[in-house]
Amino acid sequence: MATTVKFYKFDGAGNDFVVIDNRDGRFQATEEEVARICHRRFGVGADGLMTLECSANEGFAFEMKYYNSDGRLGSMCGNGGRCISAFAYMLGLGKTLHFKGYDGPHDAEVLVWDEERKVGIVKLGMRSVETKEVRRCLDGWFLDTGSPHYVQRVSDLEHFDVVGEGRRIRNIAEEFPQGTNVDFIEDLPDGRLFVRTYERGVEDETWACGTGVTACAIVSGNHSLVTRGGDFKVTFDATSEEYKNVCLIGPVALNFTGTWTYSAQ
Repeated sequence: MATTVKFYKFDGAGNDFVVIDNRDGRFQATEEEVARICHRRFGVGADGLMTLECSANEGFAFEMKYYNSDGRLGSMCGNGGRCISAFAYMLGLGKTLHFKGYDGPHDAEVLVWDEERKVGIVKLGMRSVETKEVRRCLDGWFLDTGSPHYVQRVSDLEHFDVVGEGRRIRNIAEEFPQGTNVDFIEDLPDGRLFVRTYERGVEDETWACGTGVTACAIVSGNHSLVTRGGDFKVTFDATSEEYKNVCLIGPVALNFTGTWTYSAQ
């Protein structure tokens, strides 16, 4: 039986997502269908797909489910969390939001929203990271900011082979049995940190990665970061034991809306 669902296409600094309001539970697409929706030639095209779900816990405004572009359920996505928070604001769920993600509870705030242009700035609270969880490995650092990230400093990042080297590192099984996202960083003359990311599940470079820039900010101590898709601020309080009160701040935009028809299971 064919089913039609309305979707919203968002991006967070070029990191783009298909977002679906699934509070009625009607969207039950398969892994293959999600991958087809995300396909850039045969589908809508996106780095991932998110559904906004009703939460069983009354303390949450909603639950966020995130699927990688390969159709598989993914871990936490920082830019996805910011985009779905803007979507929730559009649905009338509030400007400040407490929701459940893959890695637990998150607080978000829509700091700016231009209703006419459908663009804004969203601040998202990220999970705390214990200092003992940040470990040196290979030629960089490994940590989990809601998703696993390996971070490495390189020279001439603009011309660096992010895809080739990122794919190689992502698949070093003895270091990363479950795979990892791979971030490359370089200090810019203006003091900002340039970040490029190879994302697990997308299996390619994305224009920005929220959990990635968060990881890069923590290991570098730099709070101002620039990606190919836009600029970010990452704030946190560092103690000898943990990085806490971690917040990811950056742009979001609603690009367009549409409908998708698929065969329901």
